[in-house]
Amino acid sequence: TGSGASALVSGYNREHQRLEEEVAAFVGRPRALLFSTGWAANLGVLRALLGRDDLLVADELNHASLIDGGRLSGARYQRVAHADAAGFDAALRDGGAAGLKLLVSDGVFSMDGDLADLPALLALAERHDAWLIIDDAHGFGVLGTHGAGTLAHYDLRSERLIYMGTLGKAAGVAGA
Repeated sequence: TGSGASALVSGYNREHQRLEEEVAAFVGRPRALLFSTGWAANLGVLRALLGRDDLLVADELNHASLIDGGRLSGARYQRVAHADAAGFDAALRDGGAAGLKLLVSDGVFSMDGDLADLPALLALAERHDAWLIIDDAHGFGVLGTHGAGTLAHYDLRSERLIYMGTLGKAAGVAGA
């Protein structure tokens, strides 16, 4: 923490690497990558993974950073009704030929406090050979065993999951 904590300001060092390793272990993921903010994480990940031959299917109530990242990615961007697993399924089924198929949802929707049906979304991702990105800015530090987030809350494990948790809410610092 503090003015020298940002890798952007002070350069990436072994303390950043240790934090990435500890965060990955805490949330049960094989690796973690630090970003300066949750917004930067969502934009960076979506832009890095998606291109114009890809399909992004998103909940209509996702956080603005996911919407911006989806639009900037250049992928075919399909929004579906909030919490509509059948809508996600139809969008994947009707999406035609696509390179990468990616579902994206908040874990906890900040305006209403409701949880995404992550088990259903993960099942759809597996059925349609897609990936699932979860923005857990409002679940990290709150839900699941010891606050490990919505994946821990639902006890989900899969190689098809990409998890974003922000350190700027429950952890009380900056970064994601």
